[in-house]
Amino acid sequence: MPIRMTSQRQIILEELQKSKQHLTADELYVIVREKMPRISLATVYRNLEFLSKIGMIGKLEVGGRQKCFDSDVLGHHHVFCVQCHRVDNVHLDVKENYPSHDMVDGYIIIGRKLEFVGLCPRCQKKTKR
Repeated sequence: MPIRMTSQRQIILEELQKSKQHLTADELYVIVREKMPRISLATVYRNLEFLSKIGMIGKLEVGGRQKCFDSDVLGHHHVFCVQCHRVDNVHLDVKENYPSHDMVDGYIIIGRKLEFVGLCPRCQKKTKR
């Protein structure tokens, strides 16, 4: 069954891709409302959940914070600033030591996630002042 890309979904996806950031639904809602003033926050949430469910975008639940969404679905990890809550992509060049099979300790593996936490460069500068 083909995916139905409504105009709302298309704009939400385009704006997320343009931002190059990891935006929350609330942040994306503010941006999308400039193009579609009548769109509701619930519609943005529903469409982001749908797009993440079908694999067109990634959904991040970092450090117990509000979910944010990532237009880059290629394999990468994330780093989270504990001070300003910024999330950035981390692309590792080293060979990762993960099991090469689909089962680990009786679990069927459907994905993996590695999160780094620390202070972003901007917060480091603020701390040094």
